[in-house]
Order: sequence, then structure tokens, then C-alpha cells
Amino acid sequence: MLMYFVYAIKSEKDGRVYVGMCADTEVRLKEHNAGKTKSTKGFKPWKLIYKEEAENRVEARKREIYLKSGIGKEFLKSLVP
Repeated sequence: MLMYFVYAIKSEKDGRVYVGMCADTEVRLKEHNAGKTKSTKGFKPWKLIYKEEAENRVEARKREIYLKSGIGKEFLKSLVP
């Protein structure tokens, strides 16, 4: 069964945080840093700051939406200076 992950990456250029979901966070981070994602390519390089396993795609999507909300963003900000 394919596992899904919800992840947060932080731009080393300006400190912004991007939240997404995928099946392989290592491959996905490489894609972000290679400029293959339109919304993140202008803010490379990125580093992984948070990763969470989800039971399935639906649960991963719910968690991604939560982490993109106000309270979710506050949680992510509390993890890194």
C-alpha cells in the first residue's frame, strides 16, 4: 500500500514555508529545489522542516489543509526559529 506524507519546507532565500503532500518526500524536495514546481521555484533553495505520515491520500489531504490554516501555520512556525 502506498504511503502518503504531508510535509513543510522552508525557503532558505526568504524564510517562507510551503506545505504539500506526496508519496516520497526526498524526491519531492529535489523537485522543489530543481525548480519543477511553479509556486516554489522562485524561492530556492528549500529545506525540509516537517514531515508526517498519513494513512492514505484522503487523510494526507485533510492534514495538508489543516497545516495551511492559521493554527496549522502557527504550529509550523513554532518548530523552527
